[in-house]
Amino acid sequence: MSYIAAAHTALPLHKYAQDELIAAFRELWAKKYFNVDRIEQFHRNVMVGSRNLALPLERYKQLSGFGESNAAYIEAAMEIVERMAGEMLRECQVDPSDIHLIISTSVTGIAVPSLDARLMNRIPFPPSTKRIPLFGLGCMGGASGISRAADYLRGHPEENALFFSVELCSLTLQREDLSVANIVSSGLFGDGAAAVLMLGKNSKLAGRVHPGLVLPGKPEIRMPRILDNRSCFFPNTERIMGWDMKDTGFQVVLDPGVPEFAKEHLRPGLEAFLKEHGLTIGDIDLWVAHPGGPKVISGMEEGLGLKPGTLRLSIESLQKYGNLSSASVLFILKETLAMNPPAGSLGVLVAMGPAFAAEYSLLQW
Repeated sequence: MSYIAAAHTALPLHKYAQDELIAAFRELWAKKYFNVDRIEQFHRNVMVGSRNLALPLERYKQLSGFGESNAAYIEAAMEIVERMAGEMLRECQVDPSDIHLIISTSVTGIAVPSLDARLMNRIPFPPSTKRIPLFGLGCMGGASGISRAADYLRGHPEENALFFSVELCSLTLQREDLSVANIVSSGLFGDGAAAVLMLGKNSKLAGRVHPGLVLPGKPEIRMPRILDNRSCFFPNTERIMGWDMKDTGFQVVLDPGVPEFAKEHLRPGLEAFLKEHGLTIGDIDLWVAHPGGPKVISGMEEGLGLKPGTLRLSIESLQKYGNLSSASVLFILKETLAMNPPAGSLGVLVAMGPAFAAEYSLLQW
């Protein structure tokens, strides 16, 4: 068992309304696409109101090739991650020396040394800090990072872990790709980062209030414990979501059947997982669900037998920020924590991503 002690989010400083971005894409593709009005229709259908971008809008025109885009990714990612991690540690009154494990995830750029290693050169974590960089998990990465940190803390109950996600989806844009998948993605995905502080059950940082936890300076906020987690792999589904690596960088793979897949395949694995704990879907009070898109959210609600609007936080996050890939579910986790659910409340954190696969965590406040 481990605790989710805090979640912190950060956005790039360059924010644009969806209308501004639609105008930019109309200009970019007006002479290349047979029906430019259809591009606008795709972008409005995803229900995104605004997005934050890693760079000022005019800078994207100056990027030439994958090398320049990836260099911009590393520079922007590290600025955001350093700012975010520093703020969270200060707010939680946690010293870097209290962190024993750093897990990072990102799927929108490549960095060797990894982002977590670069962070250790900016924040004085102990040289003995263990690191686990995760790559290739896509939208599922936020949920998977939570699970892998929980697995570690189950075996190291006196230790603490910092997990962070940073996704700069705008820097993966393929300007010459006029496929429906790329056009939809260009209207759906945004840039952002999130971090989570997790504590082992015997951590010296944990001031206990059963069944949750309170942090120094925040005695009024209950924090959830992770009761268990489960991975679910769906064989032979590689082409549902992911990247094709091209000379120009990351070319999106996005099957239009994702909403239907979520509707049909998410429930069986979740029901089996909950059954092991004597629970059903009806016993779950709170849902922390990755917002793949409007149709995916509807598919999840219908497939899981939830009332329309149950995934309200997912819809609101999508509208405010766009789909932030692995970071999105952590944005929703932060909003859920801020609600301070009643003691004993049960929650499920869930996301799906490339493979195709799903990750579930069972939480209790």
